[in-house]
Amino acid sequence: MDFTDSEPNKPLKPPHNSIYHSLQEILDKSSHAANEVHEKILSYLEDNEYKCGKMFDLNKWIIMRLKMDNFEASLCETSWISTFGQTTGVYEYIDVMTTGEVKRLIVDMDFKSQFVLARQTQVYSELINALPCIFVGTEEKLNSIVCLICKAASQCLKEKGLDIPPWRKARYMQSKWLSQNCKKVPFSPLENHVHGPV
Repeated sequence: MDFTDSEPNKPLKPPHNSIYHSLQEILDKSSHAANEVHEKILSYLEDNEYKCGKMFDLNKWIIMRLKMDNFEASLCETSWISTFGQTTGVYEYIDVMTTGEVKRLIVDMDFKSQFVLARQTQVYSELINALPCIFVGTEEKLNSIVCLICKAASQCLKEKGLDIPPWRKARYMQSKWLSQNCKKVPFSPLENHVHGPV
């Protein structure tokens, strides 16, 4: 998996350029704590020590590395009841508690792909390309991104005569990271499928 953030495309034409600029404003706002965690994660990945391709295992490996650097990191699992045929949804991400002004950070190692649609318009594709592959930020920042992208998805697909899938609507997407049904998942550093430094 390529964790290098893509360069955003050229600014969108009106009226969509306002959406693009709003997204950029949200993305540009980042705390010192978020920047520090993000830089640490990038340095881990650059070490080329991670040898397993599964996202679940990558999350665990990143948590172990963060803990080695004295960060309070945990694996979080959210679950929720959906309203369109599937009884429940489940998602996992990394939680980092800090001692500064920002108390809690959400880390998603596969953030951009969560918003990809099977039949994207060019406008929507350009918005997605502006998203980071790895998200590190507050609940508020994440929620702002989700609301903006889901609204843009609905608008863009309607222009093509398409309906937005229920699992790409804001309420469902918010549940992935912001569900009240959230638990920390314990795991052992000795589990066979978590690969450490080689």
